[in-house]
Amino acid sequence: MNKDFKDVRIMDNFYQSSSFFPMPLTLIGTLNEDGSGTSYGAYSLVFPYYIAGKDYYAMLLECRNTSNTAKGILRHGKCTINFMPFSKKNFEAHVHMGFPGDTPSEKMKNLTAFHPVKSKSEELNPKEKFPYILDEAIQVMECTWVRELDGAENDKVEEEYNGPYHNFNGITSKFGAHFILKVDHILLKEEYYDALVNGVTQKNFAPLPTNWGYRDSKYFWCSDFEKPIAIGIPDREVDLSSVRYASERLQTDVQFTDDALKMLVKVPRPFLKLVLQGCVNWANENNCKLITEREMQIINDKRSKEKGRTK
Repeated sequence: MNKDFKDVRIMDNFYQSSSFFPMPLTLIGTLNEDGSGTSYGAYSLVFPYYIAGKDYYAMLLECRNTSNTAKGILRHGKCTINFMPFSKKNFEAHVHMGFPGDTPSEKMKNLTAFHPVKSKSEELNPKEKFPYILDEAIQVMECTWVRELDGAENDKVEEEYNGPYHNFNGITSKFGAHFILKVDHILLKEEYYDALVNGVTQKNFAPLPTNWGYRDSKYFWCSDFEKPIAIGIPDREVDLSSVRYASERLQTDVQFTDDALKMLVKVPRPFLKLVLQGCVNWANENNCKLITEREMQIINDKRSKEKGRTK
């Protein structure tokens, strides 16, 4: 091992006690016990969970099982994940909202810097109650806890948890909880929505901090956002034999001609299987068993029209 490295002792909360781990700055909103209002807590252990190939997309939240956020999710099954921009002015409010042990009413005293507004879910379902989102957020994910995963549907709020514990969803240890959260809506401020749809530049890249947390047993730290840099994807074509090999590994009776496969050589390798499967799906919907150059052009035209409608 290179002598420049030192072997660090791995301890509880290793992501910050034993390492520097990039994490987002979020305020998670949950309904209060009686459902009358929204309480917010500061969290960084929020990560993508299901990203493709499932019936829905999901996030993973890790938190103390006695926190207001955990209690809110256990009771009501709903939360909003508010991704906040870096701000020296508001950072102190973030820290106070992440302090363990405060009641929802005590946390709300520090909410003066932020303004809760109705969620998309509530607009679509006005007879139901949902946590509010924060107007200052750059991005918000409205989520529903998937209770049935890992047999967590019977988990409820307790003073303490003595087991048995789940492996990955619900109450997972004496002190911890994991929540698999189905993403119901992703909301972006208009300028960042336009960047996502029309193209990201150095000027319109969302200014989200990606490294904050509790360190030194004394301070909360947060790194400022700096202008991003961009490097283009290497312009490497996949050779025809590789495309043909990938098509032959699909579980389908749909076949491709070489002329059709030649139209896919510029597809980046990580996305090749996904694109091929999309072609197969189109063929199945149109009772087509052989995709030629003609069918591939139809598929490409369809994709271009769909992309145009999203702009």
